Amino acid sequence: IRCWSNIPFITMPLNRAHGKSFAHRSELKHAKRIVVKLGSAVVTRGDECGLALGRLASIVEQVSMLQNQGREMMIVTSGAVAFGKQRLRHEILLSQSVRQALHSGQSQLKDMAIPVLEARACAAAGQSGLMALYEAMFTQYSICAAQILVTNLDFHDEQKRRNLNGTLHELLRMNIVPIINTNDAVVPPPEPNSDLQGVNVISVKDNDSLAARLAVEMKTDLLIVLSDVEGLFDSPPGSDDAKLIDIFYPGDQQSVTFGTKSRVGMGGMEAKVKAALWALQGGTSVVIANGTHPKISGHVITDIVEGKKVGTFFSEVKPAGPTVEQQGEMARAGGRTLAALQPEQRAEIIYRLADLLTDQREEILLANKKDLEEAENKGRLALPLLKRLSLSTSKLNSLAIGLRQIAASSQDSVGRVIRRTRIAKDLNLEQVTVPIGVLLVIFESRPDCLPQVSALAIASGNGLLLKGGKEAAHSNQILHHLTQEALCIHGVKDAVQLVNTREEVEDLCRLDKLIDLIIPRGSSQLVRNIQKAAKGIPVMGHSEGICHVYVDTDASVEKVTRIIRDSKCEYPAACNALETLLIHRDLLRTPLFDQIIDMLRVEQVKIHAGPKFASYLTFSPSEVKSLRTEYGDLECCIEVVDSVQEAVEHIHKYGSSHTDVIITENEKTAEFFLQHVDSACVFWNASTRFSDGYRFGLGAEVGISTSRIHARGPVGIEGLLTTKWLLRGDNHVVSDFSEHGSMKYLHESLPLPQRNTN
Repeated sequence: IRCWSNIPFITMPLNRAHGKSFAHRSELKHAKRIVVKLGSAVVTRGDECGLALGRLASIVEQVSMLQNQGREMMIVTSGAVAFGKQRLRHEILLSQSVRQALHSGQSQLKDMAIPVLEARACAAAGQSGLMALYEAMFTQYSICAAQILVTNLDFHDEQKRRNLNGTLHELLRMNIVPIINTNDAVVPPPEPNSDLQGVNVISVKDNDSLAARLAVEMKTDLLIVLSDVEGLFDSPPGSDDAKLIDIFYPGDQQSVTFGTKSRVGMGGMEAKVKAALWALQGGTSVVIANGTHPKISGHVITDIVEGKKVGTFFSEVKPAGPTVEQQGEMARAGGRTLAALQPEQRAEIIYRLADLLTDQREEILLANKKDLEEAENKGRLALPLLKRLSLSTSKLNSLAIGLRQIAASSQDSVGRVIRRTRIAKDLNLEQVTVPIGVLLVIFESRPDCLPQVSALAIASGNGLLLKGGKEAAHSNQILHHLTQEALCIHGVKDAVQLVNTREEVEDLCRLDKLIDLIIPRGSSQLVRNIQKAAKGIPVMGHSEGICHVYVDTDASVEKVTRIIRDSKCEYPAACNALETLLIHRDLLRTPLFDQIIDMLRVEQVKIHAGPKFASYLTFSPSEVKSLRTEYGDLECCIEVVDSVQEAVEHIHKYGSSHTDVIITENEKTAEFFLQHVDSACVFWNASTRFSDGYRFGLGAEVGISTSRIHARGPVGIEGLLTTKWLLRGDNHVVSDFSEHGSMKYLHESLPLPQRNTN
């Protein structure tokens, strides 16, 4: 804990030797000394007269937050000219209105013309007001700010440069935020950026070059350049094919076409890039981003420091493999080629992958052993997750069997006609199944998920991006290699991509132009985080698996303990495991109830009592904190209900629409339960654990969906398909079907082609 002006705040261990820039965005959170450059377009209003106060207040708040974390923040700001222009215009209007009122009367006030204002005069009039504004804003966060005005001579004169350096270091030592600006009141007119071509020299001609020079001079870790564009594009922003460049490397200038500069300010994007590259070679990392967008400007600086994918990051380290954007494009192209293959060819790929899982068993298990040893040594995985991480010969054999089921059932999945209609004579309409596009599947501690999901994507003709947990890195690597080996037999290796870069899951969820569907497989927290982070991309999955078993008064004694034991104890970490046991009130204090309790104790299941159940007991187990709890372990809640209707109401109120079960011999009661429980899977006298794609005969599943649109329950091949409409005509136009036209609509249903049932 540090203190300044009696205000305590948390400091971070941010010590770092300067000299080399950060290689990856994820390292930016270690930045200790940061320069934030605010371009004229960020600081000024759209009319270029006056300041964007709301935007500026948000930036000050973010800088203050980082300063109070123990970082050393500096601001290079524009805005003095705009602020001065506003003040001088007001003074001129006031002066003219008084003179004209005295000499010409009020009628000529509307004809007053404001003269062109000289920039140096505006800067002189605006600098004091701009600084006063910064001081007032930073005071709200108990932070002191200090103004420094510089010119080019301050960097070229050795004594002045040392003085400037010493002043800045002293201010930073005192926890003061320096506000730096070029002294525009005396600065000479701008010249061509000829010296920006060099490495050793950079002149202070605008605030971009000032920020770069200052960043290197002060051995800054990070320079954030905020402008009115999202970052650097491969062609002028706004053009049809313009793509934001996520990471820019020295030497990539030839691949970029620069457009015009921003609406205000001295430096265009070309000047920013040259200044950024100069700073990068001096050991400072650089990010160019948009500081004006209303949806992101409130957290753009903190997002950059947290390593989120915002703007363009300048890096000297080029990754060995493709970027995730390139992988997405490769998956899209590969998926389209995959969808164009014959069904037999897609099946051949899956059969080949199934064979490789058994043929290369030793290599797979050796890689998995490395993952298990690393996880155990680091102690970062709980026992249920270690079980999920573990592969075995029997697991691989089961995987191979499931993959062969997928291959056998995929013969007519893509391109299947599901509706045919004769619209009119020689005008026929078909609705056919097609792949969704590119899937992003994010999974934790489950390497067996990789071949399962890959097989389903191949069978359905979808491109696939896979993001596995780092705890299964070795297993995922070998399994992905085998998947690509199988894909190679028909030349579609790129259709399935494993994301190995340091992309954060939240950043992947923003790639709405590359990804059509996100499928998370992992903890409920992972699913919730992805559902929250996904912007414009649908997410298929369930955030929780709160599964119920209701024991009715007419339940069979022989069936009850078997079904409950299997539902809770067979694999308690699974999303389809029992979490809440509902028992009819009439069964309390009966031999059946005692058998249930004894079985749970033998299996070492910790019991939590629901409110009603606790009220019936003198000494009850610990009362449940919430009836909406997914334990994922040998724990469960027991609650009492008065009827099957109350059981249904309880499930609807506290359940997650995943899987719910009734145990009863009364068929009428069972059918009521089956028809009225609104969950993805509803069973009668069967374990919750049957809620699984393999057990349903789907071969495998990409996950279990509790959503109500598209797929629901275990999602196999069918859930990864959508449809398109094919209309075949012969010179048909809509005007022929008008009131006086020559044709009439028929809308006749036509028989469907015979399905391949082999």
